[in-house]
Amino acid sequence: MNEKQLSFLDLVIYQIYPRSFKDTNNDGIGDLKGIISKLDYLCDLGVNAIWLCPCYKSPNKDNGYDVADYRDIMDEFGTMEDMRVLIREMHSRGMKLIMDLVPNHTSDKHKWFIESRKSKDNPYSDYYYWFDKPINDWRASFGGSVWEYVPERDQYYLHSYTVGQPDLNWDNPKVVKEMQDVVDFWVDMGADGFRIDVIDQISKDFEAGRNCFGPNLHKYINALFGREKTAHLFTVGECWANDIEEIKRHISADRNELSTLFQFDHLEAGRSEKFTPMADSLVTVRDILIKWQSLTQQHQLLYSLFTDNHDNSPFISRIGNDKELRYESATCIATMFYLLKGVPFIYQGQEFGISSSHYDDMSYFDDVESFDMYNRLVDSGLTEKEAVEKINFGGRDNARRPMPWDNSVGGGFSEAKAWIPLSSRVNEINLENDLNSQKSIFRFYKAMLSLRKNNIAFRKGGFKAVSSDGDKYFVFEREYKNETFTVVCNFEQPSVIECKDFGTLVLNNYSDRVGAESSFRPYEIAVFKA
Repeated sequence: MNEKQLSFLDLVIYQIYPRSFKDTNNDGIGDLKGIISKLDYLCDLGVNAIWLCPCYKSPNKDNGYDVADYRDIMDEFGTMEDMRVLIREMHSRGMKLIMDLVPNHTSDKHKWFIESRKSKDNPYSDYYYWFDKPINDWRASFGGSVWEYVPERDQYYLHSYTVGQPDLNWDNPKVVKEMQDVVDFWVDMGADGFRIDVIDQISKDFEAGRNCFGPNLHKYINALFGREKTAHLFTVGECWANDIEEIKRHISADRNELSTLFQFDHLEAGRSEKFTPMADSLVTVRDILIKWQSLTQQHQLLYSLFTDNHDNSPFISRIGNDKELRYESATCIATMFYLLKGVPFIYQGQEFGISSSHYDDMSYFDDVESFDMYNRLVDSGLTEKEAVEKINFGGRDNARRPMPWDNSVGGGFSEAKAWIPLSSRVNEINLENDLNSQKSIFRFYKAMLSLRKNNIAFRKGGFKAVSSDGDKYFVFEREYKNETFTVVCNFEQPSVIECKDFGTLVLNNYSDRVGAESSFRPYEIAVFKA
C-alpha cells in the first residue's frame, strides 16, 4: 500500500443519520447542533471521523437522498453557520468530516430539474435523461416504472428510485462540471472526504440493459476525485461490485479514483433476500471476510469494515443473538470485524447494541422502500400480519429510529414527539442502561478501539487465518514486524480451541476468563499478544 492508503487505516469512522441522532430544538427531528453536542462522546468512544448522511436541502421523499440544493442545509437540521461550527468543532478535536455525496440523481425540486422539465431547448434540458417514450421495462427501486411522463416536454424522464429523484445525465459535460463544483464547494468548507451514494450508477449501460457500470463510469469518477484539489480526500463508494477486477478498477492506488468501496457480500448472510430470514451462521460471515481480507491484501487494496448502516436492519438481529446473549454476540461480532485489516465504520447505536424493533402495523414505519415492499407482499397473497413481520425483519426504519441516549421520555433524543416512533426496545436498550451494566457493550467497544489504536499490527499489519473451514469459530493473526496478535472468536456453540501458545490475554468479553483456557462459551472472544 502507498502512504495515503496506510494513513487511512488510522481512521475510525462513525456514521450519523442526522434526522435520528440528537434533537436540540425539540421539534422531534435531529439537527447539526445535536451532533455538535455529542462530539466529546464520540471522541471518548475512539472515533476520529464522522460520515454524515445527507443534510442538504431536500423535500425528503427519500429522507435526504433527494437533494434540492447541494450548497445549503435542510431547514430541520439547521443552517450553513451550524455546519461551519460543526466542522470547526470537529477539526479542533482532530476529527475528519466525510460528507455523503449523492451524484446519481437530484430531487425534482432542484433548480436544474425545474428548468429541465420546462422545454427541450433550455440550458438545463440535457441535465437529465429524457426520451420520447420508455426505452425499456426497468423497474424503479421503490416500485413502478423508472419512466415518468412530463406533459410540458411531451417526454419521459428516468428515475431509478422515487418519481421525485430524476437521474442526472452524466454524459452531459455540464453535469460533470456541476458535480465537480459541488465537491469543491464542500472541500473549501472543510470536508475531508466523501461517501458516494450508488456511484456505480452515474454511467448507464442502456445497451446491456442495466443502469450501472456504464462505459464511462471510471472516466467520471476520475473527473471527480482524480484532480489535484481532491487527491488528498478519503472516498468510499457505495458500489455493488463483487468481482476483484472491477473493484481494482475502482480503488487501486494508481487509478486516481476512490480510496475504498463498501463490499456487501457479508450483509446477505442470514437472509435469502432483504426481507426474508434464512438459517445461517457466523461461519458464513467468517468465510466471506477471509475471502476479502485475502484478496485485498494480495492486491494492496483498502478494505472497509462494517456490519451496519442506514439501509439495513441491525446485523446482530439478523445473524447474532439479540436477546439473552446480546452483549456476548455484539462484542463477538465487533471483534471479528474491527480487528481485521481495513477502515472501521460504526453505525450510530451499534456501540451499545441497538437491535431491531418489532411493531404490529405499518403506522410505526416511515420508509418509502418498506411501504412499497409491504404493498407488494400483500398483493402477492400474504396477510397484513405476515407482511408486517417481513418489514420488521428487513425494513430500513430498524436502522433509522431515534438514538436512545437514556431512560427519559423520548429516550433522550427529544422532548417532542419524534419524527418516527422510537425503538420498541428503547426502555431496555439505551446508552444509559448500557453504561450502568456490568456487561457494557460501549465499554467493550472503547477498549477494543483503544487496542486497535495503540497497536500498529491491528491497523497496518498483515492478516492470516488460523482456523479451518470446518471450525465453528474464527481464529486469525495480525502481525506487524515482530508484533503478533491472535484473535479468537467463538460462535454460537461451546467450542474447544487450543490457545495456550498464543501469548498474553489482552482483551476478552467474558469477565471470568483469566488466560488461555481452551473452553470457549457461546460468542466468547479472546485476544492474545505473543
